[in-house]
Amino acid sequence: MHEMAVTQALLEMSLTKARESGALAVRRINLVIGDMSSVLDDSVQFYFDFISQGSIAEGAKLVFKRVPIKARCRQCGSEFNPGGDNWKCPQCLAPQIEIISGNEFFMESIEVE
Repeated sequence: MHEMAVTQALLEMSLTKARESGALAVRRINLVIGDMSSVLDDSVQFYFDFISQGSIAEGAKLVFKRVPIKARCRQCGSEFNPGGDNWKCPQCLAPQIEIISGNEFFMESIEVE
């Protein structure tokens, strides 16, 4: 259900930026979402379509760019894309890793009219 709150914030941010630029309509919103973020594209789209009704963002297209999970081994420094149940470094097999991408969730840009 957190998608509703996230989508509400996304809509408010889009409307604020559109008003600041003097836009009459928001046509497209480009989002960057990491695979670990637990944000579901379909849910965001569903809530956005519902809550944007009657606003200058009604009918805006949401474009989702997914960022894969990327990790760095804290022992050898190797960077890799973990997956499944195996999150150990493929080079040295150390289990100490840090996530360096895949948690993103932000509005990259909006296109207005």
